[in-house]
Amino acid sequence: MSKNVVASVHYTGTLQDESVFDSSEGNDPLTFLVGHQQMIPGFEQEMQGAKVGDRRTFTLIPERAYGERDDAGVVQLPRSQFPPDEELNVGMVLVAQVTEGPLPFRILTVGEENITVDFNHELAGHDLTFSVEVVELREATEEELEHGHVHGPGGHHH
Repeated sequence: MSKNVVASVHYTGTLQDESVFDSSEGNDPLTFLVGHQQMIPGFEQEMQGAKVGDRRTFTLIPERAYGERDDAGVVQLPRSQFPPDEELNVGMVLVAQVTEGPLPFRILTVGEENITVDFNHELAGHDLTFSVEVVELREATEEELEHGHVHGPGGHHH
């Protein structure tokens, strides 16, 4: 597996307590354009040089995955910043539109006047173990390289 290759992999991601946080089992494989920041950095680093049929298992510390939790990412927002008719529940994930693009956040508490939200990725601060099997590798098309993502089955559709 190397830069500008389209990789299709089956994977299972587990936390240290062995609970599964994500898996392609029973679904289509995950397809991504290698070297274009579509995957967390440690994942691509660990898969470098892999060939079709290879299976790899590795654990990523937070710095190589979603980073450490940042207490500054937990903030209180006035209820007035949310649509008045929107039902807000603890655990809901919503997306704020900021100048850098969409920024997901999770609701921690819902009060009359304030909503406490967490902008940290839900997997921040966790060691993540991945078990990965390479299903297919192919050269990316010129259009995929130009757009920076995969087109067609398992990829992006315009």
